[in-house]
Amino acid sequence: MSEPQASNLDIMLEAFDKREQRRQERRRLFKLGGGFAVGAAAGAVLGACSSSAGDAIAQSPPPSPDSDANVLNFALNLEYLEAQFYYYASFGMGLPAADLTGTGTQGGVTATGAGAVPFTDPVVRNYAREIANDEIAHVRFLRTALGNAKVAQPAIDISVGPNSAFSNAARAAGLIGPGATFNPYADDNSFLLGAYIFEDVGVTAYKGAAPLINNKVFLEAAAGILAAEAYHAGLIRTVLYAKGVATPSLRTSADRISDARDSLDGPTDLDQGISGTPTESNIFPSDANGLAYSRTTGQVLNIVYLTAAVATGGGFFPNGVNGTINRSGA
Repeated sequence: MSEPQASNLDIMLEAFDKREQRRQERRRLFKLGGGFAVGAAAGAVLGACSSSAGDAIAQSPPPSPDSDANVLNFALNLEYLEAQFYYYASFGMGLPAADLTGTGTQGGVTATGAGAVPFTDPVVRNYAREIANDEIAHVRFLRTALGNAKVAQPAIDISVGPNSAFSNAARAAGLIGPGATFNPYADDNSFLLGAYIFEDVGVTAYKGAAPLINNKVFLEAAAGILAAEAYHAGLIRTVLYAKGVATPSLRTSADRISDARDSLDGPTDLDQGISGTPTESNIFPSDANGLAYSRTTGQVLNIVYLTAAVATGGGFFPNGVNGTINRSGA
C-alpha cells in the first residue's frame, strides 16, 4: 500500500519549521549585537586567500566568530588610510577626531603638504568627492559593526616630500628619481595616479575570500563591499586610460605602478596595468578565466608597507596597523 500523501496542513507545518530554523540561525549570527555579524561578513573577505581561482576553492574554512573582529579590524585599518587620503584630496582636511578612536595605539596623520587638489576637470573632482564620502562611510560602518572592539586609527603617512610614502611608492615604480618628490595633490593627473596605488589592492583582497563564505547573509554583505571597491577601481582605471589618449605618460605610469605592486607582493603575477593591446584597453585586470585576482592579508600589507620582506610597519603605516593581523608576507 502506498504511503498517504501529506496533507496541506502537514506541508504548511513543515514549511513553518524550516522558516523557524532559518530565523534561529539568523539570530545566532547576530548574537554578537550591533550588526556585528553582517559587519564581519565585510571583514571576512579580507581573510587569507589563494592567488588563483583554482587554489581558492581549497582554502581552510572561514574564520570563526571569535576571529571575525580581527579580520574586520584589518579592513578598518585600510579604510582609515583610503578615507584620509581622499578626504584631504577632496576637501583639504582629514576625518573628524570622533572617527579615529579605539583600541591599540592611536596615531596621527602625517599630512605635510597635503591639501585639496586644484582640480581643473570637474568630472575628476566630482568622482574624488564621491569616493571620499564612500570611504568615510566604510570607516563608520566598520566602527559601528565592531563596537568596543574597534581599533583606533594607526599612524598614517599621506604627506608630500622626498621621503614620504607616496614618493617612495612612485620611486619604486620608476616615476621619479632619487631625492625627487611625487605630489598626489598637485593636479588631476597626479591625484589619479595616487588613487591608483590603492584601489586595485582592495579589490584583490576582498575578492580572495569570497569562495569561503557559505552563509547567504554574510555573502550578500561581502558582495556589496566588493562591488563598491570594484566600482572605485574601475572608475580610476577608466579615467586614467581615457586621459592617457592625450597624455600617454599617464598610461605608462599606471602600468609601472602595477609592476611595482607585483614586485612587492611575491613572485606570482597578481596585477595588470591599464594598457591592453593597440586595439583594446585593460580596464579589468583578470586572469585567463576572466576572473579578478586575489591577495592575502600579508600580500596587502607588503604593498601598503612598501616592502617585499616580512615587516610590521612602514610605508603608509610607519608604525604598522592596529590589531592582530599586522605582519606582511615574504
